[in-house]
Amino acid sequence: MKGSSQLGLLAINFLILSLLAFGGANAIIPEMNRQAVDVAHWMTDAQFAALFAIAQAAPGPNVMVVTLVGWQVAGLAGACVATAAMIGPSWALTYMVFRAWGRFKNRPWAMAIQNGIAPVTVGLIASSAFLLAGAADNSAIAFGLTAATAALTYWTGLNPLWVFGVAAILGACGLV
Repeated sequence: MKGSSQLGLLAINFLILSLLAFGGANAIIPEMNRQAVDVAHWMTDAQFAALFAIAQAAPGPNVMVVTLVGWQVAGLAGACVATAAMIGPSWALTYMVFRAWGRFKNRPWAMAIQNGIAPVTVGLIASSAFLLAGAADNSAIAFGLTAATAALTYWTGLNPLWVFGVAAILGACGLV
């Protein structure tokens, strides 16, 4: 019975989160973390940050973190349930809005909605970055790598993969 209750909790959590994911799965990382770590106690902050890192390093969509959380909670069934619950409702809503948007896109209220959603999306994604940095930065070197990655990417346009490479070497040497 415990397995099916975990699957039910995964489904409910990700059904709700899917409708809040303006800007994709990365926009709901703080709430996903809160649900998985603080509410359901499925994993620790460090485990969640590691799953997020794996999802970002792997090729494919950002929603892969949802699949990995589901896998951590209930194996293959959990991965399937979490992914379907995350993708299904948001896909259906997006499809319906897209079909209707053409008729309303030039109306003042539609422009207000569109202009209001953009800053909300940026704020949600920024909060995700702060939450994950806090969970991953467990040493001065890790904090320095996070700060260097953000600074170099923002001010120089340097591809963050170079910093990731340095971080991988430092991690392989046991320094992070």
